Amino acid sequence: MAGKARLPMGMEDFERIRREGFYYVDKTGLIKGLLEHMAYVNLFTRPRRFGKTLNMSMLKNFFETGSDRTLFDGLEISGEKEICDEYMGKFPVISVSLKSVESDTFDGAKEKMRSVIGDKASRFLFLAQSDRLSETDRLQYKKLVELDDKGMFAMPDGLLENSLLMLSRFLQKHYGQKTVILIDEYDVPLDKAYQSGYYDAMVAFIRGLFGQALKTNNSLYFAVLTGCLRISRESIFTGFNNFNVYTVSDVPYNEYFGFTDSEVRDLLAYYGLMDKYGEIKAWYDGYRFGGLEIYCPWDVISHCHALRMSSSVSPCNYWINTSSNDIVRRFINRADAVTRDEIEKLIGGGSVKKEIHQELTYRDLDSDMDNLWSLLFTTGYLTQDGEAENGRTGLVIPNREVRWKYIRQIRKWFREETLKNRQELECFCRAFEEKDVAAIEAGFTSYLRKTISIRDTNVKKEMKENFYHGILLGIFANMGCWKVKSNVEYGEGYSDICVEIEDSGTGIVIELKYAEGTAFDAACEEALRQMKDRNYEETLLDDGMKTIYRYGIACYKKRCKVAVE
Repeated sequence: MAGKARLPMGMEDFERIRREGFYYVDKTGLIKGLLEHMAYVNLFTRPRRFGKTLNMSMLKNFFETGSDRTLFDGLEISGEKEICDEYMGKFPVISVSLKSVESDTFDGAKEKMRSVIGDKASRFLFLAQSDRLSETDRLQYKKLVELDDKGMFAMPDGLLENSLLMLSRFLQKHYGQKTVILIDEYDVPLDKAYQSGYYDAMVAFIRGLFGQALKTNNSLYFAVLTGCLRISRESIFTGFNNFNVYTVSDVPYNEYFGFTDSEVRDLLAYYGLMDKYGEIKAWYDGYRFGGLEIYCPWDVISHCHALRMSSSVSPCNYWINTSSNDIVRRFINRADAVTRDEIEKLIGGGSVKKEIHQELTYRDLDSDMDNLWSLLFTTGYLTQDGEAENGRTGLVIPNREVRWKYIRQIRKWFREETLKNRQELECFCRAFEEKDVAAIEAGFTSYLRKTISIRDTNVKKEMKENFYHGILLGIFANMGCWKVKSNVEYGEGYSDICVEIEDSGTGIVIELKYAEGTAFDAACEEALRQMKDRNYEETLLDDGMKTIYRYGIACYKKRCKVAVE
């Protein structure tokens, strides 16, 4: 591994990655595509952490006046000599990210916007002295970068709305060349505004800002925007004519956001990690953009970095853990009986067909369940399965990482539902202490009917058992006086669940099995035999438990059978 390029962990700066020799997956073919199929405004929507920001940084470094051409040496675009000679380093570029424009109030959000745009305008301080600008132009530019007595950008609201338009005009006058505008994370201000209750005001503001800069701007050469959602044209893009949108369903540019299978293979081969290909594919592949199989790049790079530090590390939830994943919570909390059945099918590896609406306003998102399906698809929590038919798209969970999030959220929802009837919960748990098999079977079956289970599909038996294990463990966790342990070494193996009830001196050992083909009796016998053969109760006796109960529980879909010794 010595002498290998470093992995760009969390890095989104193209110049630094190239200049400092980090590993780079070549996406410069995007430049050729944009120039050959030029649209005045281009919008790319992809889930978070799929390389949107890095691509925007790459575009900036290619087009911007004075950029370092050597950054592209050896990359795909360097083989396009005519394109490089005509376009590389020839344009003033305004590149802004709206990722930080978030606040609990509209005024606070506008303050963040002033900071973002004022900071970018400050990159061009030479405009204040440019003899190619009129005196009025120079005065207006100075207002864009003027600070108040607290060191904050002070441009008034009217100037803020016109700021990108004005800056592009000033740059065109100075350079004698039209401007390229790059706006990353364009929809973040709208998302935060919707969550905080000032959505209408932010829509009006963004419509004005974009309308001025992108619709009637004679100083604009072309623009690229990125985001997670395709916001309705009627919402903020009214009147945009030469405006192309490329979503996860579209074939054009599908290979430029995320890693293709061949790119992942090349990366793994470079670092000597090809033996990990199978697990990386299972955990982080599965997305389909325009029919092309795509891996989440954040996951692949993060896991390869971890593997280089320790070859025995197991796959982790890198992408899922970079967000609150609020959409999954909202979806599961609102699911009715039919939707819960569909979620069961998805978790079990199946597919559901839905009508997908890719152009939404944030106000649409909670209006009905169909729009939440669309949002899950757009943001990467579901992906396309096969070709759309009759206006309906097949949807599946992309991979193990995302499936884990659904299961975790279901368990959280189930715990909340379980706590609503404390008396029922305590009666069920006491049945284990009292060796009441009938009450355990009736109670557990009742709980299983209320939650979302794993269907009898192609999911591995171990995963099905883990699901039931998690349900029971979640119920026991509400018994504050019980000492509950899971998958802890007891005797000569690892028991599913062990409980110590100190008040009564009772120890409980539980082994759960999935009853293949409804073979409940055989599964219960296997569970009891395993506990006995491996002496699971030994540690409970050492801890002073006087009475030991061994429970074998067999589960199939939403049915169970309990045996005890």
